[in-house]
Amino acid sequence: MRSLKLVCTALAGLIAAATPLLAQEHAPAAKPGFLTIDGGLMVWTLVVFALLFFVLRKAAFGPILLAVRSREEALTKAIEEAKADRDAAAKLLAEHQAKIEAARGEAQTYIAEGRAMADAMKSQMLEETRKQQQDLLERAKRDIDSEKQAALADLRREAVGLAIAAAGKVIEKNLDDAQNRKLVDGYLAGLQ
Repeated sequence: MRSLKLVCTALAGLIAAATPLLAQEHAPAAKPGFLTIDGGLMVWTLVVFALLFFVLRKAAFGPILLAVRSREEALTKAIEEAKADRDAAAKLLAEHQAKIEAARGEAQTYIAEGRAMADAMKSQMLEETRKQQQDLLERAKRDIDSEKQAALADLRREAVGLAIAAAGKVIEKNLDDAQNRKLVDGYLAGLQ
């Protein structure tokens, strides 16, 4: 079928090319002017034009129009797909921006919680340090008081010993140590 169309098209082209030449062969020898009308040439030109138009309409115009329509449909489809892709990309972009904002908010929450926890730990550590300082001060005061009491007891013993020694030299007689100590301790206790 396709080869028949090609043969018809080639035959029509050959007739179209040969017709003006055949028309000129039978033309009068006089030189026609630019505006001179030649009826035979006009008829053959119209016949060739109609034949060529018919062949082109059957063989070429259909496929050309079909190709143009399919190209137009492909372009329309591509434009619609591009719009759909653009809409999908915009939707994805909005989703990603929402996720980024959510992550940013979550990060801010974590940062705030971390700061609050750090402040709480700092306050707790400061309180523990103050408590330890207070305990150390109280222990130091107790130690100082106990050392003071021990030093005072030592001082009393020394004072009693010195007083007995001094009194013994004054009296030149050696008094009973236990009795003298008891007497001096009672005296010193009364001084406080």
